[in-house]
Amino acid sequence: MMDALQQFSAHYNYYITIFLMISGLFIVIARGNLIKKLIGLSLFQTSVYLLYLTPAKIVGGTAPIYDKNFTVYANPLPHVLMLTAIVVGVATLALGLALVVRIKEAYGTVEEDEIFTKDPESE
Repeated sequence: MMDALQQFSAHYNYYITIFLMISGLFIVIARGNLIKKLIGLSLFQTSVYLLYLTPAKIVGGTAPIYDKNFTVYANPLPHVLMLTAIVVGVATLALGLALVVRIKEAYGTVEEDEIFTKDPESE
């Protein structure tokens, strides 16, 4: 029993990542509201950030500056890449929200089913 608890606590970041990934994907697939779909995409993006950053953390590692006192260094590249991904994700979310505003102005709703019924070109 204690071994299973230690195993769980050693990998809880991965369980959180899997939960966020499945939740985000479910929201994108199952919901018809465009705002909810964007929230699901944001959850999915957050899970990817965690997936990359969890193994990048080295316990006892220091910044990669040469010093005789340190032997374990942490690689800053995954963190830099995820900062870039966060910026791209925020820009994508902003563009998605701007599109939802335009869709709301054009169709009067943000529900996919209602948009498809009002659009004459979807037939």
